[in-house]
Amino acid sequence: MSSPASLANALGHGLRKLVGKPAKPSAYRLFDVQLKAIIALSPSLARYVFTGEDVAQMHTLAADQRIKIFFPSADGRPPRLPKDGAWQQARRELDDQHCPPMRTYTLRNLRRDAREVDVDFVLHGVNGPASAWATRACIGDRLQIVAPNLAFKGDPGGYEWRPPKDLRSLLLVGDETALPAIAGILEQMALEHVDVPVQAFIEVPDEQDCIDMTCSAATELNWLPRDLLNGDHGEAMLHAVRELARLPHIQHNAGSAAGLEEVDIERQILWERAAPDSGEFHAWIAGESAAVMRIRRYLISDCGLDRKALTLMGYWRAGRTFD
Repeated sequence: MSSPASLANALGHGLRKLVGKPAKPSAYRLFDVQLKAIIALSPSLARYVFTGEDVAQMHTLAADQRIKIFFPSADGRPPRLPKDGAWQQARRELDDQHCPPMRTYTLRNLRRDAREVDVDFVLHGVNGPASAWATRACIGDRLQIVAPNLAFKGDPGGYEWRPPKDLRSLLLVGDETALPAIAGILEQMALEHVDVPVQAFIEVPDEQDCIDMTCSAATELNWLPRDLLNGDHGEAMLHAVRELARLPHIQHNAGSAAGLEEVDIERQILWERAAPDSGEFHAWIAGESAAVMRIRRYLISDCGLDRKALTLMGYWRAGRTFD
């Protein structure tokens, strides 16, 4: 007969075999947050400061770090998805009335010690769950955020700002939805690449949206307010790239776009990432997908630029919603 000690040892060994090694931390995790402050930046842009003990375990790796925010469901309830890693399955099992809508945003600033995270929202009226929440938000409102996990030791991804090591010239183009990421990129360039020439073209709704930005002395910051230019969304961005941007001179038989495959922007998101060894010129372009598509066609087919040097993100489409 086995002694109690040997039996306990055997049970412990068997239990260890059944349980296995402890699970590794996930790249992303769910954070409970509540609204601490709202800071008006311009008529079309406001900064929402969130706080929560969970924020001490949040992480970010780039100026354009993407996060997911869950908003109150159609019945008005704040999101309460489980934080044990099963939130995706739990959300799929909810009906439309109780399912919290999810939208993608840029993590603008993270202050772990203060348990604070900043997210800049574009204010464009009430035309969806995110804009409705932003318009009516009150201090103390509770949301949930999916963001990189500090305990994860690898690269969680979720960002596209990866400039080549030999960067000598940078082109930034975006609309107001890309403004938070562009602002962060300009701040990083001012700290780490002070001598690299930067051309930045930012299309915004109103002249008063041309806010102060931290830039290096080598940066040319160009604001494109639609109210002054009297253009439709995206027209100023395209004009700036065609007429104002200084692009690398390339010997190329410009003309037809027939050799460039199109992206069906009515059904999918236009998302193309530059290669890490793309050379000295790098372009980071983001905004409404039809505008980014036209810029893509011009730079590649008309100008002959190497696609490896271009990060192109048409992550929203006028009149459509991608969850």
